[in-house]
Amino acid sequence: MKQQFHYATVTEAIEQLKKQGYTLDLNLKENHFVAGEQQYPADEFEIVDLYRYEGPSDPADEATVYALASASGIKGIFVSGYGISTDDDSTETLKQLHYKYHQK
Repeated sequence: MKQQFHYATVTEAIEQLKKQGYTLDLNLKENHFVAGEQQYPADEFEIVDLYRYEGPSDPADEATVYALASASGIKGIFVSGYGISTDDDSTETLKQLHYKYHQK
């Protein structure tokens, strides 16, 4: 599946995705997405689109913006750094979501 759009920055991607209804700011804790006090099982979500950004010289500038949606209609954004800033549980959960994304 190819990206539908390309946004120049992480901020621009987030702003445009919010306009498309991806309003929840999701964080990943073990195998759940968390938005405020709400928790959602990660396996209920699919990656609708993703945008990867690489810093020109600083690996700390690397990030991926995920547009996520559940079958029940929940839509949110998850931003993940990669490299040393990710933990093993999050990495495994994201691998499963990536697998489903590439199977479409």
